Amino acid sequence: MTHSLTLGWALVLALAVCPAAHAEPDEEALGKSLGYPNGPRWTAMENRVGAWSALDRVQGVLTETVARGNSVLPLPQASVPAVIKYRYRNLGYTLDEYLERRRITGLLILKNGEIVAERYRYGRTEDARFLSFSMAKSVTSMLVGAALQRGLIASLDDPAGQYAKDLQGSAYGQTPIRHLLRMSSGLTFTERYDGQDDVSKLSRSFATGSPTVASVLRSFSDLHSPSGQKFVYASAETEVLGRVLTGATGRSMAELTSDWLWKPMGAERDAFWCHGRDRQAGAYFCFNASLRDWGRLGVLMAKDGKLGEQQILPADYLREATDAALQPPAFAPYKATPYFGYGYQFWLHPLKERSFGFQGVYGQTVFVQPATGIVMVQTAVYAQASGHQDPEPYAERAAFWLGVLQSLGGRTERY
Repeated sequence: MTHSLTLGWALVLALAVCPAAHAEPDEEALGKSLGYPNGPRWTAMENRVGAWSALDRVQGVLTETVARGNSVLPLPQASVPAVIKYRYRNLGYTLDEYLERRRITGLLILKNGEIVAERYRYGRTEDARFLSFSMAKSVTSMLVGAALQRGLIASLDDPAGQYAKDLQGSAYGQTPIRHLLRMSSGLTFTERYDGQDDVSKLSRSFATGSPTVASVLRSFSDLHSPSGQKFVYASAETEVLGRVLTGATGRSMAELTSDWLWKPMGAERDAFWCHGRDRQAGAYFCFNASLRDWGRLGVLMAKDGKLGEQQILPADYLREATDAALQPPAFAPYKATPYFGYGYQFWLHPLKERSFGFQGVYGQTVFVQPATGIVMVQTAVYAQASGHQDPEPYAERAAFWLGVLQSLGGRTERY
């Protein structure tokens, strides 16, 4: 009897000290009871967690491996744990409360190359390779810089068709590479994420091969503005840049990424690009990598392309790509959009201290503040693709980033 009472009190005390785990936001809608599957309908709500962390295991998806090298850039744990807090709508929250409020699958925060926080949610683990969506655009830009450094692209003012031969004579083929990098071709391309827009047409051609992606890209000819004058987000422009890269080098995006980024950067795991039916990588949306390797890309950008004694990417190109002060007025924060500015496929935060990001739909993020060495990586499965459709998660993400900066000694003075 006494023994039973002792066990009973022990159980009560254990429950008091170790409360039950919280349910993760919308976990059942996201497929928890099904084991977070990754079926061929990979954008379906119940497949998002599984598919977006293992797209290479989804039936029908074509991929090409980005091989890592022999050495790995260490990301040691910070010796002193950081307390990260932020404010949103005049209320204070912690990092763990942020995770309980939003559909985050992975979160990594680095300061000077050390891990301050690393979290995996919805059953994800460190070996997951997360789909980037439009974070891939920033990777494509990094490869353009590397090709420019090697003289394989002679000038950013060359027309795209000089290298992408299948686009010669088309409106996109006549657009300077620099204008494509700034998404300022002036060509009308709709991107509303409603299934009826031009980006949906492009993605269907990528997935099916009918019509070909090249023919879809050649079909755009209507101008809304003179080339180079106005930022209008258009994934087609990055897809053209991918074809510029493969045409200029005679190599695949995966080979270029492996040799120019993954191996010299010290990636921990192989990554992969998804391919269309024409075996061309989806330069605008389909690069996949582990959370820590996304962090290593952020560290590389924080160091202006230099790791140790090796200048992996050209520093002057990266400055042009990411410094709000170096953009034409129309591309500055508050001008390109009501909040962000836009560089060479990077989003520019409206802060006095140079701060920029890779961003993808549904909450994918790498934010970087080089001067303070702060990098934040987030992978997510937000319900809606963009802040135009549902501003709440994106507004809270921005507030959380400012909180990360404030908590870790970053700079938050407005632009």
